[in-house]
This record gives sequence, C-alpha cells and structure tokens, in this order.
Amino acid sequence: MSNLATQPAYLIFPFLLSLAVAGLDLRTRRLPNYLTLGGAMAGLGFRAGWGGLPGLWEGLVGLGLGFVLLLLPYAKGGMGAGDVKALMALGAWLGYPLIIYLFVSMGLAGGVLALAVLWWQGMLGVRIRQGCFWLLNRALLRGAPPGREAQARPGSRDFPYGVAMALGMACLGLWHLL
Repeated sequence: MSNLATQPAYLIFPFLLSLAVAGLDLRTRRLPNYLTLGGAMAGLGFRAGWGGLPGLWEGLVGLGLGFVLLLLPYAKGGMGAGDVKALMALGAWLGYPLIIYLFVSMGLAGGVLALAVLWWQGMLGVRIRQGCFWLLNRALLRGAPPGREAQARPGSRDFPYGVAMALGMACLGLWHLL
C-alpha cells in the first residue's frame, strides 16, 4: 500500500465521484458511461501521476477488484452494470486494500438503506415473513418444488445503490480521519 492511502485529503475526489454517482442514480436510476469511465481514467491518471508505475498498478488492482466484487450480485440481477462500473471507477482511485473497505462499508450501508426503504414502504414485515418462509422451504424441501419457477420481485432492481456507495465512501473518509 502506498503512502497515498494514509492521507485523508486524497479521498476527496473519490468522495465527490461517489456523490455524483448517488445523485444521478437517485434522479435517473442510470449511471452514464462518461461518468464511470471518466472517473476510472481520472483515478488511474491520478495514481500514475502520484506514484508512477506502482501507483498505476494499485489503481488497476482496485479497478479489477471493483469488477470482481460486484460480478456475482450483477449476474444474479441484484444490481445494474452501472453500479459495477461505478465501483470499478472508485477502485481505480482507491486501489487495494481501500476498495475492500469500501465494499464492506457500502454493503453495510446498503443493508441499512434497504431496511429503511422497506420500513418506509410498509413492506418490512412482509419481506421478513417471506424470508422466513423461504428459509423454512429451503431447509425442509432443499429448494423449490419441481415445476415451480422462481418469481421475480417487482422493483427488485430499482434500489439506487449509488447512495450506498456514497455512504460507504463517507464512512471510509471518517474512518481515515479518526
């Protein structure tokens, strides 16, 4: 890890990028390529300018980890490609191991936000009951009965995960300040 990661001021640009991602995700539910690709290129350029080839390598590792960490949730339909590209862009800025810390903090923030949204919509109790029935079915039947297809939940991809990324970046910044 380079000495760059120990300087809290260095987190300002990735935090601003995460705020832009959150704002666009809330407003349009889409993250344009110019933001994610531009953010990744700027992060890699910054890392190369600051730390030379080793800095660029850290940025590339962070970018790759951003892709790998969200590949399975994307493949399962839990988030969109824009979310994956946004984490890749943040990974280019943060490098390794900060991208791992961001991933954990944004996962926790996303869980809290999901619970808050469900509570606000009056659906928290319903979803908890559905989860309990799913677990019971899984334990007793070891899966769904033959011939029964899993049903997609309406609005399941409608969660603006960019907000969780911005909250995760805020937590990462506070952690570095303390």
